[in-house]
Amino acid sequence: MSRLADLAKHLVTPDAAISTGWPKVRDTCNNLGWFFDDWQDDLGRLILAKDAVGMFAASLCCMSLPRQVGKTYLVGCIAFALCLTQPGTTVIWTAHRGRTATETFRAMKAKAKLPELAAFIDQRAKGGGIRSSNGEQEIEFLNGSRILFGAREAGFGVGFADVGMLVLDEIQRASVKAMDDLLPTTNAAANPLVLCMGTPPRPTDDGEVFTMLRQEATTGESDDVLYVELAASNRFDLSDEDEFWRQLRQVNPSFPHRVGERAILRNKKGLTEDSVYREVFGLWDEFSKQFSPVNGPLWREASDVGPPDGAKPASLAVDMSHGREISVGACWLEDTSAHVEEVWAGVDEPAAVEWVVARAGRRIPVMIDAKSPASSMIPALRARKVKILTGNENDMARGCGLLVSDLEAGRLTHADQEALNDARDGARKRAIGTAGGWGYDRKDPSVNIAPLVAVTLARVAATIDEKPTSGTPARAGRASATR
Repeated sequence: MSRLADLAKHLVTPDAAISTGWPKVRDTCNNLGWFFDDWQDDLGRLILAKDAVGMFAASLCCMSLPRQVGKTYLVGCIAFALCLTQPGTTVIWTAHRGRTATETFRAMKAKAKLPELAAFIDQRAKGGGIRSSNGEQEIEFLNGSRILFGAREAGFGVGFADVGMLVLDEIQRASVKAMDDLLPTTNAAANPLVLCMGTPPRPTDDGEVFTMLRQEATTGESDDVLYVELAASNRFDLSDEDEFWRQLRQVNPSFPHRVGERAILRNKKGLTEDSVYREVFGLWDEFSKQFSPVNGPLWREASDVGPPDGAKPASLAVDMSHGREISVGACWLEDTSAHVEEVWAGVDEPAAVEWVVARAGRRIPVMIDAKSPASSMIPALRARKVKILTGNENDMARGCGLLVSDLEAGRLTHADQEALNDARDGARKRAIGTAGGWGYDRKDPSVNIAPLVAVTLARVAATIDEKPTSGTPARAGRASATR
């Protein structure tokens, strides 16, 4: 039998792990006639690892595994064992689609009907403790524990509280919104267990969540997660029979004693070549889908009403899209925190100049990137004595770094404006220099990132003149702005 450490392409364990609750769970399963391969024994030990105070060491367990390796069997056994040994445990098992959730429920229902388990199922409850109708797929235990199954695409899981174990199957299709909806269901639990599992995302999948989790784990950014990836060493010629089966034995420890050759060949014939690499061999695409460099969940959490009307900003900045859509951004400072907003938007350049002149006066700095189409406004603004700061790539790199570091530290807020949110969603990263600096990629004319560029430059301009000024409210023109 293979050990997990010998199989895993990536294995990242939580730093705080000093003990594990696995022996009790394993013994409970063994008493029910359920046994595990060596690699499953290793993985179960890591999933249930605990810290010095007895809490689960991993805030989140994430697994990127090929099809048919036995992940559902292992996680299902853990769910049953926890329900049996910890009365009143609620397990929520979600998949992206209803079909997957139903297939998992059927497998778990078969376990619940085994003679060894029947005595622990609440036969007094509706359906003899097993509800099979759509939307009510549930297994109820005599001790008050229960396992519920449903599809995220149908909104399942939202509204539950005190969830002791949350399973996010098909994590490669889990959206940021789904995570925002489901993770809070564990907040009231004393010691929740959160498991995410799936195969590498397809280009058409909303794989931002899974990709970010993998990236943070494999680059060392996370010290409190468990990340396990079983995958082939690299792409190879699928027609090379010897190499095909050699690689398969490396990535699928259930072959051939649990999963036969016929099942593997069925997938090989029925899937595209790219899908075989992902689904059968666990290989992530060489060129991963790019996402916004500004973290989505943190951005949504940073929404705030901001300073009161009448408070003048520390700085302004102007940017313009390929289609000459103008955006004016502003930044307010308070102690170590910053608030940013789009304060004017439109396509009338003379009107934009007048608006900026009226609000900035001669004291509030206004930054404009020298390479932006908005640079055509610089002569007119300077002629009106506006304090113009001509930005360059170094300023853009500094502004992006400031915006992201402020966001990650909880020091940045914004007004949850649609145009700014859309710009964040559409932004992509480009390198600036060779020291790790970056800016926003402007190449795609179909994406208007001007609102994000404007507030980013306003943030860096605020560090040049950090004294807030008083006078005419800078945000008075927002109501008449053209969106």
